[in-house]
Amino acid sequence: MTSIPLIGEAVAVAAEPRLAGAKIGVVTFPGTLDDRDAARAVRLAGGTAVSLWHADESLGDVDAVIIPGGFSYGDYLRAGAISRFAPLMSKIIDAANSDAKLPVLGICNGFQILTESHLLPGSMIKNDHLKFICRDQVLRVENANTAWTVDYRQGQEITVPLKNQDGQYIADEKTLDALEAEGRVVFRYVGFNPNGSRRDIAGISNAAGNVVGLMPHPEHAVEAGFGPEALDGAASDTDGLGFFTSVLTKIVGGDK
Repeated sequence: MTSIPLIGEAVAVAAEPRLAGAKIGVVTFPGTLDDRDAARAVRLAGGTAVSLWHADESLGDVDAVIIPGGFSYGDYLRAGAISRFAPLMSKIIDAANSDAKLPVLGICNGFQILTESHLLPGSMIKNDHLKFICRDQVLRVENANTAWTVDYRQGQEITVPLKNQDGQYIADEKTLDALEAEGRVVFRYVGFNPNGSRRDIAGISNAAGNVVGLMPHPEHAVEAGFGPEALDGAASDTDGLGFFTSVLTKIVGGDK
C-alpha cells in the first residue's frame, strides 16, 4: 500500500540532499500531542525523522533528539516530573552530557522535562494568570550560536504559536544572572509576556549550546500558508523552520 503524504510533505525546504542522512529522533510519551508535527518539521527541513518511544532502552544512531510538546504521563503532579525518569531520558541525559554533545531540543512539555532532568536550570510553573493560553507569539532571538539557532540572526524577531498552562519559567536571581551573563537566554518574549516568565525568558540553553528548551511551538510554523502572521501582516508562517534546518546544518557540517 502506497502512503499518501500530507499537504506539502513531498517538498523539503532544504536544498541539499545530503541533509536527509541526518537522523533526528522524536520522542513520544503517553500523552504527547506534537510528536508528529515535530517529525514533519524535520522532514520539511530536509532531515530524516526517527520515532522514539519513552520506554526505549537505546537512542539508536540518531544525530539529535527532539522532546516535543503536549503532555506526558505524571504531569498532574508537576509537568515533566515523572516522565523525566523514563528509560529513554537517562540515555538522552548521558548523550547530551557526553563529549559528543548530542543536540537536544525540548518544546513546551519537552522544556519542562529538560528542567526536571536538570539538563537545563530553573523550573516551569503555572502561568501567572492561572489560565491556559493559546496565541501567536513574537520572540526575539537572543543567541544565534546554539545547535538549534544557527540559521537565525542575533536580534531577529520571529512569530510562532504558543499554547501552555504551565509555561511560567522561574529560577533564582543567581541563576537568572548567570544565564544572562553567559548568553544562555536563547529566546525572549516581545511585546507581551504570556505567562509571567522571569525576565521575559521564552527559551534557554545549557552551557555548551547543544541543549535548548523553549515554551512556544516552532513546529507549528514550518510551512507557507499554514502558520501565523506577524503583527504587521508580514508572512511569518515558516519562522519556526530555522530550528530544524539549524540542527541539520550543524550535523552535516560535522559540528555537533
